[in-house]
Order: sequence, then C-alpha cells, then structure tokens
Amino acid sequence: MLLRRDLIGAALGAAVGALSRPALAQGEWPTKPVRVIVPYPPGGATDVLARLYTERLGAVLGQPFVVDNRPGAGGNIGADAIAKAAPDGYTFGFTTVSIMAINQFLYRRMPFDTVKDLAPVALAWELPNVAVIVPERVPAKTLAEFLAWAKAQPKGVLYGSTGIGQTTHLSSALLFQRTGIDATHVPYRGASQTIPSLLSGDVEFTLDNLASYVSMIQEGRMRALAVTSAERWPTLPDVPTMAEAGMPDFVVTVWGEMVGPARTPRPVIDRLNAAMRQIAHDPAVQERFLQGGARAVWSTPEDAAARAAQERPKWQEMVRISGAQAD
Repeated sequence: MLLRRDLIGAALGAAVGALSRPALAQGEWPTKPVRVIVPYPPGGATDVLARLYTERLGAVLGQPFVVDNRPGAGGNIGADAIAKAAPDGYTFGFTTVSIMAINQFLYRRMPFDTVKDLAPVALAWELPNVAVIVPERVPAKTLAEFLAWAKAQPKGVLYGSTGIGQTTHLSSALLFQRTGIDATHVPYRGASQTIPSLLSGDVEFTLDNLASYVSMIQEGRMRALAVTSAERWPTLPDVPTMAEAGMPDFVVTVWGEMVGPARTPRPVIDRLNAAMRQIAHDPAVQERFLQGGARAVWSTPEDAAARAAQERPKWQEMVRISGAQAD
C-alpha cells in the first residue's frame, strides 16, 4: 500500500504545475510549515488522498504542508490531536465521515466534541465502498452468486473491515443483516491489513473503500461485485451499483474533509478553503482522483458542517443495526 501511495503521488505530481500560486502579502498566513494530522495509518485510502491535497496545498500557498499520521481508536486519537492543537492556523487535519458522523454513537466516551471542538474548512473527497472477493477463493461472479454461496456455508462467512464501527464494518453488517446471512466480523487496522487477509483467505469478503482496491480490481487480483454509489464508477464501468446488483436503497458514500481546531481565525480558514477549491476544481487533479478511486470535491465550511449533521441519524441507525461498540 505504501508503494501504491507513492505511485499515485508521483502520477499526480504533474497536476501541481497547473495550479497557480496566489500572491502572498508580507506576513500573511502561512509564514511557516503547516502540520496536517491524518488520523489513520500510512498507505490507506485516507492517507493517500490526504497526501494528494497536502502536496498541492504547499504549491498553492507557498509553505510545506507536512503530514503527521496519528492512527488509533477509529480516528479519535488523531482528531483529538487536531481539536487540542493551538488554533493558530498551523495545525489542521483530514477527518472522515467516521470521525464526524459515526464515532459519537460508537464510543461511550469521546475525548472531544465533534461539533464544538473542530472547525470545518471544506469537504475534500468522496468515494463509494466496493464489495470485493478474491476469485481464486470464492466462486462468485456477481453479488447474487456470492450471497447464495455465503448462505450455503455451514459455518457462515468471515468478512474483514478497517475497524469496528467504520463504514466498512457498518456497510457489511447492513448487507448481511438484510440478507439473513451468518457472517462474522474480523476488524483490522486499515486496508493495508485487510487486503493481505483477503488474498490469503483468512477472510472471504469486504465492503471497503474503493480507493484502496481499485488497482487490484483493474489487475484482476480481486473481483468487484458492486459499488455503493448511486451510479457506476467512471473507471469501473462494468461493475454494477448495489441497486443494480439486487440491493436497493443501499447508497453509501465515504467522504473526507479538512478541519482545524475550533477558534482558528476565520481569515485563515477562508484562505485555506479558497486553496482547497482551486485544487478540487483543477481538471488534472479531478482526473487523477478518479483514477485513484475517489472524487475531488469542495464545499464551504458551513456546507461541510451541514453534511455531517445531515448524515448522523443514518449512521446512528447503522451502528444500532450492527451492534457495534468500540469501548
């Protein structure tokens, strides 16, 4: 996965030249490197996508944006570090739907308040989950065939996820609950662990972030049975949506956003938001994100906050259905 991250980063390097650098007034933010906390391990989807942005933010704003991976506790460790950082404009981070809309229902105690302690800057990316098997280990070419095979297994099936209560866990739990299949959850610490377990046969299925699997799907090492987006993914046109595969009302999108500590000066947030908009709207960047299994998106800070608030009831119900509890 680290190699894949490096390859994607190199492939996107050409887009940097297309981004103009706004003029910086003397003493205007930023005047020194900016730390960007990523609350997940190196090599996974969030880390890969975050680094694509940080490389370009440095080019646009004239100072390095340095990634600091702080994984653990479903993203809470890293997000807490963002929340408790000095609100001086030199610590930001990339959070996900799990941190912003799920963890508060998953953990009895949260070390920070998602609404009060984090200041949204902008939405940054969006991607679907993808139902994946290894063809040599599971004899199914469609989602319906996999579900029939899984239902016939006397001991049920094992499915992997990137952690208890993550979208990968909740999506799979919802699928197996709806279809009445006996399935056992095996949590890992990110796709960099889930993928080898799939390939070795330790687990038989995952419904994980597309960005972590797109290259192996294209290479034929894994088979995509369906994507959870409302429409087919542009670079995988032969892979049906969940609705087309026989599972209606199963649209799940995973998104990430940039946030800072509460009380970060609004002029700094506005300047960073403008840079995020320039990057997300660059056609070369959009194309590279699509090839990597995600869409580069942008929003105002207010719309980013509204997205999380709108989705919390849905994820709260999915946590209830799954029975997930992280502490």
